Amino acid sequence: MAVLKSIKKKLVNWFGPWLGYWVIRILGRTMRFEVVNPEVQKSFLERGIPYIGAFWHGRLLMMPFGYEGKKLSFLVSPHRDGLIIGKALKQFGFNPIFGSSTRGGSSALTAMVEAIQNGSDMAIVPDGPRGPRQKLQFGVIELARRTGNPILPLSFSASKKRIFKTWDRFLLPYPFSKGVFIWGDPIYVDRDGDRDYLEEMRRFVERRLNELTEEADRYFNKQYRNTKHE
Repeated sequence: MAVLKSIKKKLVNWFGPWLGYWVIRILGRTMRFEVVNPEVQKSFLERGIPYIGAFWHGRLLMMPFGYEGKKLSFLVSPHRDGLIIGKALKQFGFNPIFGSSTRGGSSALTAMVEAIQNGSDMAIVPDGPRGPRQKLQFGVIELARRTGNPILPLSFSASKKRIFKTWDRFLLPYPFSKGVFIWGDPIYVDRDGDRDYLEEMRRFVERRLNELTEEADRYFNKQYRNTKHE
């Protein structure tokens, strides 16, 4: 049994990233995507100013299709599932940085700061890798404070989807559905802010991400869209 478990683990490690990459790639090619507030991301890309893209763990699957820049690093958990995700996203040309709030957090933060200083945009899932769901961990606030670069909140949803009963309520869009990415306004964190200020910013970014996620989930509702365009 131990031998079989070892073989299974190796097969998952070998083929998991390859399979994950092609699932994302093929699924994305069947979909039509819309972007709300695309000028938010483009304004930073055009000026060559790195930003910190933040989105919830449950919405990460199609995020490779929401990025239009040329240099992106992303934080990923060092446990097995995280390693598979990291290797899959690396095939899109992104640079993985392995760490979390509990494992390798300090070194990961240093690596993220260096990546941004070297001109890389950054993607971070601030409720990962294990939650609580849609509760912002402090790392993204500290990263923005240290670098002075803005947090750009982002969410995704689809017209037809399945929400799994996992801790993160993972969203899987159906093939040939419509997808939407919604960008929020940039959020800057004062380098000299005290503890109370930083906690206030943490709550603000969390609230903004939740608002964007609710907006994304309502986006393909006809009544909602008619109201937005009145």
